[in-house]
Amino acid sequence: MLNEFREFIARGNVMDLAVGVIIGGAFGLIVKSLTDDVIMPIIGAVTGGGFDFSDYFIPLSASVTAPTLAAAREQGAVLAYGNFLTVAVNFLILAWIIFLMIKGVNNLRRKEAETPAAPEAPPQDIQLLTEIRDLLAKR
Repeated sequence: MLNEFREFIARGNVMDLAVGVIIGGAFGLIVKSLTDDVIMPIIGAVTGGGFDFSDYFIPLSASVTAPTLAAAREQGAVLAYGNFLTVAVNFLILAWIIFLMIKGVNNLRRKEAETPAAPEAPPQDIQLLTEIRDLLAKR
């Protein structure tokens, strides 16, 4: 069983997947920081709501009087639309970047398909038979 596990881990697809997950996690953190630290403060400043867009909420209970989302959640039910918008913008940025990456890969594949491939040399035994045929034809 240990050998089967070792074979499974050593497969190229599993290793590629592991690398992709690790890079994807790091990339997700970069996009989250871009959203939280750059884009959402600009949107918050433009809309006049300040710099913390994720604290936008609508109280669903009369007992909710807190100014921040964390404190409001402790007091009762809230509709945290600012946090949802932050996550939605994060998703759109990530989807756009993935789209651009796939588009770039597709362009590279198209260019490779357009360039004519060099003709492959025939196998060595075929070359040898061709030489023998040519020698016999000369006699």
